[in-house]
Amino acid sequence: MPRAAPPRLPAAVEVVIVGGGIVGVSAAWHLAERGMSVLLCEKGEIGQEQSGRNWGWCRNTLRSPAEIPLMQQSLSDWRSAEVFGGLATGFRTTGILYFTGRTRGDRQAYESWLASVRGFGLDSRMATREEVGALVPGCVELPGKGALYTASDGCAEPGLAAPAIAAAAAARGAIIRSNCAVRSVEQGAGRLCAVVTEHGAVRCDAAIVAGGAWSRLFAGNLGLDLPALNVMGSVMRTAPLAGGPGVSVAGRRFGWRKRADGGFVLSQADATIFDIVPDSFRLLNAFRPMIGTGLRQLRLRVGRSFWRELTTPRHWQADQVSPFERMRLAAPQPSKRVLREALLRAGEAMPVFREAEIVESWGGLIDVTPDALPIIGPSARLPGLHYATGFSGHGFGLGPGGGRLISDLVQGRAPVVDAAAFRPARFGL
Repeated sequence: MPRAAPPRLPAAVEVVIVGGGIVGVSAAWHLAERGMSVLLCEKGEIGQEQSGRNWGWCRNTLRSPAEIPLMQQSLSDWRSAEVFGGLATGFRTTGILYFTGRTRGDRQAYESWLASVRGFGLDSRMATREEVGALVPGCVELPGKGALYTASDGCAEPGLAAPAIAAAAAARGAIIRSNCAVRSVEQGAGRLCAVVTEHGAVRCDAAIVAGGAWSRLFAGNLGLDLPALNVMGSVMRTAPLAGGPGVSVAGRRFGWRKRADGGFVLSQADATIFDIVPDSFRLLNAFRPMIGTGLRQLRLRVGRSFWRELTTPRHWQADQVSPFERMRLAAPQPSKRVLREALLRAGEAMPVFREAEIVESWGGLIDVTPDALPIIGPSARLPGLHYATGFSGHGFGLGPGGGRLISDLVQGRAPVVDAAAFRPARFGL
């Protein structure tokens, strides 16, 4: 079979985006909509890694207060007919419930969170056990102390969203290139002046690193120590299932979301796998404050990932084949134990799930920062380089707002929300 011809690249654009996930394609849409010339390069296919492998939740519930304005903007963009509401993303408002009894002391944690976001005008509240029963008819294991409920939260379809937004960006003039890895950048006069892809160099005024789980490796080759560790989520989906609940739920060791096709996404909240790898030790001090909180919920594992990272080059020249070309798609095997337990627990809570036919399961890599907040903004160390990465498992829902925000910052416009909490300089970037 003859090899496919390499994609045609422009000689120069104003902005190059590295990564074709939900944040990258959203940034491409906004920049193109504003009349800028933009090239988006994705090493594999658009939206095929974590942007296409998550639960599909788009929620304000339990977000950090620092993220709430960005999430509110994202939900507005998901819904807006002038932005992404007219696209085939599958977005719809479903409401999301977090049951009490998921973890010890969660009722108190929910009420504390509600107090912390009181000034944002959210419709989040504690729903009674009886209200939960009405929202999830057929649920036989109702939480004794009710649930945290946000009626305005929603979901979109991960398999549809990023490709749909990328197509809309292309219709506005953005150049979208898949199977086109960015290897490195070139500098001139003390700033970034070009990116080097596997198919040649492209001159640009700015580049946005939106590579998700690959961003640390890319930045490291430039001498920039981006602190992020990758964890793995496991997800499965069912065949269409009659009579299932429309509201999304996170319960004790189970969670679900109804899909547009009538099937369900099933998994567990807070059941991510943390593979011990060389970076786990390199970044130990940076992540130490999280060890007693978020990381204690992770399931530690030592396996092939340690050797794979150990043998992956951390530095290469722009004329050398990069790790991004050697692995076009990160598609880890899901945890059968996590998914088996999720299906069992979901069936105990909702008998309808006992009849579910599992048709697919998958794993996905989630890049997590030490403070679990994204890194969005210009590099203080390399002028012209910008970050939109490290979304810590929140990137799908936050993607539209994240893409809009980084577009504002690249253009020097007033940011749509205060970006201070996300500034790269907090990590010396």
